[in-house]
Amino acid sequence: MNHDPRSELIPRKITLHLIHALDALRTRLRTIAEHTQLLDKTGRVPAPPSYSELLQHATDALALARDVIHLTVDFARSDHSTTLAGTALLAHLAKAATVSSQAVPVFVETAETALSLLRSPGQPGRRFQENRMVIDHATARSHLLRSSESLRCAAEELKVHLEVHRFFTAPPPRQSPALPPHGPSGPNR
Repeated sequence: MNHDPRSELIPRKITLHLIHALDALRTRLRTIAEHTQLLDKTGRVPAPPSYSELLQHATDALALARDVIHLTVDFARSDHSTTLAGTALLAHLAKAATVSSQAVPVFVETAETALSLLRSPGQPGRRFQENRMVIDHATARSHLLRSSESLRCAAEELKVHLEVHRFFTAPPPRQSPALPPHGPSGPNR
């Protein structure tokens, strides 16, 4: 039995929709990562960060992670997730879902550390806690950027997949028509 390679194609309309969704999520991830700066241009924490502001970073990351997970689940449930292109896409989506989810607790830990610094301003080891807070925050931001990168790779996979569609734009080949019966087609010579 011959396998029709067209059965492996994710329909063009769905592919375009997925690319658009991936690009939108990728942009949101990058924007949040870039706007959640903790350090100023000199590389220092300009003022004690607000606990509520840092929790907002966690909330924003949670909303993004939820959206990445929903997109991943929706695609995983589709028939297209088992195709060759679909499995590659699903691998990128799974990584994006994992990494974006990891950003949330790290942002929450950053907020918790900031709160403890605000409650006890003269405690020993304060410098260590400040450094830990900065490292945790940078780690959470890097998770968002890595998730964005995974979504970029997923969109690239789909763009390549669209190129494959071009090879199958012609209608499927039909069986060759039966040859006409041999018979007189004109005067016999």
